[in-house]
Amino acid sequence: MSKPFAKKYRLIWVYGFVLAILLFILKWLELRFIIYDHAFDIYIGAIALTFTLLGIWLALKISRPKTNTVFIEKIVYQSTFNFSMDHAALAETGLSTRELEVLQLMAKGLSNKDIADELFLSLNTIKTHCSKIFEKMEVNSRMKAIEKAKRIGLIP
Repeated sequence: MSKPFAKKYRLIWVYGFVLAILLFILKWLELRFIIYDHAFDIYIGAIALTFTLLGIWLALKISRPKTNTVFIEKIVYQSTFNFSMDHAALAETGLSTRELEVLQLMAKGLSNKDIADELFLSLNTIKTHCSKIFEKMEVNSRMKAIEKAKRIGLIP
């Protein structure tokens, strides 16, 4: 071991380094020839990509709404001190006492489950009462039933 490792294999290192440089030059030339051969295609692709990105950006900018929607919640108080139920309207609609109770609880904003818990009834019974209320009042939603009941004087 008189010679160090680098001196012993110096020729191999030089050949390896020269071959790496030649390989790099060949790859660089190959890339240049590919670019020269396909220069027009590369330019067209770059322009297409630019216009595609510009179109996407412009479409997002145009489609964004210009106005901001602001929701303002107000509490509306309605005096229920002077409320008297219209018994003629109750007879006209044909609602039972239990259906009227369910309607009043619906007007308070309770869900079917909460109404069932409040009246100690099953959920299916409450659903049946709701459908009968809708049928008798000739409406198809809770809000319309509550609105009509307020209009004809069944609930405050």
